[in-house]
Amino acid sequence: MVILALLPILFLIVALGFLKMAGWKACPIAAIIAFVVAVFCYNMSVPIAISAALEGVALACWPILLVIIMALFAYKLTVATGSLDVIKQMLTTVSEDKRVLFLLIAWGFGTFMEGMAGFGTAVAIPAAMLVALGFPPIKTIVACLISNAVAPSFGSIGIPTTTMAAVTGLDSGVLATKVSIVSFIPDLIAPFLIVICIGGGIKAIKGVGIVTLLSGLALAIPELFISMTIGAELPVMVSSIIIMAVIVLYSRACKSTSNPEYQVDFKTDDQQKAVSFGEGVKAAMIFILIFVFLVGTSKLFPFINGPLASIKTSVPIYAGPGAKPYTFTWIAVPGVMIFIATILGGLYQGASVGKIAQVFKDNFVGLRFTYLTIIAVVVVAKIMTYSGMTKEIADALVFATGNAYPIVAPFVGGLGAFITGSCTNANVLFGPLQTSVASSLGMSQPWLAGASSLGGCIGKMLSPQSIALGVGAVGAVAEGKEGEIMRGAVGYCLFLLIIAGIITIIAPSVAPFLVH
Repeated sequence: MVILALLPILFLIVALGFLKMAGWKACPIAAIIAFVVAVFCYNMSVPIAISAALEGVALACWPILLVIIMALFAYKLTVATGSLDVIKQMLTTVSEDKRVLFLLIAWGFGTFMEGMAGFGTAVAIPAAMLVALGFPPIKTIVACLISNAVAPSFGSIGIPTTTMAAVTGLDSGVLATKVSIVSFIPDLIAPFLIVICIGGGIKAIKGVGIVTLLSGLALAIPELFISMTIGAELPVMVSSIIIMAVIVLYSRACKSTSNPEYQVDFKTDDQQKAVSFGEGVKAAMIFILIFVFLVGTSKLFPFINGPLASIKTSVPIYAGPGAKPYTFTWIAVPGVMIFIATILGGLYQGASVGKIAQVFKDNFVGLRFTYLTIIAVVVVAKIMTYSGMTKEIADALVFATGNAYPIVAPFVGGLGAFITGSCTNANVLFGPLQTSVASSLGMSQPWLAGASSLGGCIGKMLSPQSIALGVGAVGAVAEGKEGEIMRGAVGYCLFLLIIAGIITIIAPSVAPFLVH
């Protein structure tokens, strides 16, 4: 029965990993396989299986796809108004040291793009900017993949974590806190790996060790604090602003002579031109408004959040044992806030209503295959969970690994991200599995789920989809080099997964108060 339960996942591994089938084709087939196995092997009636699938469709559309659509709409409107060029210009005037500049753009701005939009923008946009500035294409893509190895759990305004909470029944705030705890050490390590990668070895850390450490702390500490107090939506977006501020302030306060080997020699006159405060605010207005609206409607302000969150509709969808109505919250969701902020910010930046409408239309139509992929993956997860297939796999994993399973948990999440190219999809696929294993082992469910989510972040480094995004953004200079990029990233990926596994297994005994 375990093999039958694994069939949808095994199919995805073969179809996506070996047959190179597009996700929008493979995932619906996996959903059909899950449906057939649930009905014929797990005694799930056809009407109940259909109701489970429909609940998956509802969850995928609102709020998962809503956030993805609106986050990318915000990014694309920023590009269309020319504001992204101004932001790029501001970033390139900070330091004369290539390593510091790389940290600022790949780690700082890349993390901001992950928190705001996600969906590969954190690799594609910094990689394109850095190669345009003269950095070597292959190393740049690998280093950008590393820079995106810890933040995706809170990408797209926290959608991977809130989605995992939705499919597992966990509290999103508690889960966000556990993700931040298990990510703390990898958050500190990742900037050093970036410098090592782009600088050609450990020697590259010399001279920038302090700013590199501060860059890691600027993510790890605010991320933990914000996830504990606000929730999953803003930890990375806010932390990224702190990262960039720390790097800028440190660079201005400690203007030491750069090692000639890492001296900037590719700035143009346009890139050296200073951007005024007013120009910078205007360029960043969409992002500023998103931040203001998300914080203003969060639980930090219950007098705003309460009335907005009460505008909701509960609909009975799943009809099986233990069924609960599915609730659509119509206003107090990140996607709606991002949409409003983007419209207002775009108007402030001078975009006409017609241009905003055209960008939205192009973005909406361009994501049509993404809709099918994400809906199908969530349907797979719902059917597998409700039918008992997920529990079957969990019991088998516990039997095979025993108390050593926690060290494997991040690798399971990493496998999901490698297959699907998405931390969100990995969380949907394996979140219920991790909570089932945690129950069997008597462990904290949010802890194992958080470890799996971190593994999903790290696993994206080797995902063919992530690598393809980097290659596509950089252009012809990297075409045909996907294998070289994957070989360059695999060591960093395995190192971080091992660190994550060690943290997962030793933290409950070393600091149990962190886990429970």
